[in-house]
Amino acid sequence: MAGAACISSSAVLMRLAGTSASITALGRCALALPVLGALVLAGRRRGVPPLPARSRWLARLAGVFLAADLIVWSHAITAIGAGLGTVVTNLQVLIVAGAAWLVLGERPGRSLLLAAPAMLAGLVLVAGLADTGSSRAYGTDPSLGVLFGVGVAILYAVYILMLRQASSAGGAGRPAADVLFEATAGATVTAAVLGFALRDYHLGPGPFPWPALGWLALLALTSQVIGWLLITVSMPRLAAGMVGALLLVQPAGSVALGYLILGERPSALQLLGVVLVLTGVVVAVSGRSRSDGAEVQSRASTRIIRQASAASSGRSSPKSP
Repeated sequence: MAGAACISSSAVLMRLAGTSASITALGRCALALPVLGALVLAGRRRGVPPLPARSRWLARLAGVFLAADLIVWSHAITAIGAGLGTVVTNLQVLIVAGAAWLVLGERPGRSLLLAAPAMLAGLVLVAGLADTGSSRAYGTDPSLGVLFGVGVAILYAVYILMLRQASSAGGAGRPAADVLFEATAGATVTAAVLGFALRDYHLGPGPFPWPALGWLALLALTSQVIGWLLITVSMPRLAAGMVGALLLVQPAGSVALGYLILGERPSALQLLGVVLVLTGVVVAVSGRSRSDGAEVQSRASTRIIRQASAASSGRSSPKSP
């Protein structure tokens, strides 16, 4: 619950920073590196061995997709708002399960297939495609925001799957900070490169960088460090259904914080879409949790669904080993 509450503020803090998409991604990751590095160093002093080379490079490569995800997510937030932009990324539950089916041969459960139509219908409502006449959808461009949100979900799904592989290759019991540090380092370098390539470096309005840097520092501490460490530690100790239900605090919290802090007012149909998407997540994850006790092969799918649910983020969080 505490981890989900931490990452629920991600989109709002990104909006408050008012920086460009590349600077937001770079600041979030670069400012988190010293804290994660200190945690890794503390583990070395306790005798924790370093990650194998394969795990390090897998985590760094995962960070490439994390940086791209954060940049696209910034554009989604600009187009549709912090709350709705966070809700749409929950589609990664479907995307990760589909990728597991295509790549790993793990067939999705019946509950996921039942949840998919509700989630897709919710996506249409959030995009404002059903808002007509006096009912006006929130956002400068809701349809474009949802399109960006789907892109975020795809990028984060790849990130989660690669981070899972990096964690597995590192062995059981590996401290969460080790893999998160490597992934964050990869994301920092990628965000810097993309910022130069896109010429997307500016801190926002005003002559002084302090307000923006302060919001980015808070974003790095709450989301990239505290939130993700708490989520990573808790997931192995909880059933998948419980994880999915608890992590709905994140998108629901983002909508509430967007309403209270940013004055975002989604239409009634968009809020109905939020309910459909989040209900679909609950059905998909809880159903997966019940069916996993029957077969060994399905246990891997449960872990993927757990991590996909955690990734509702911004991710992210770095939406976890």
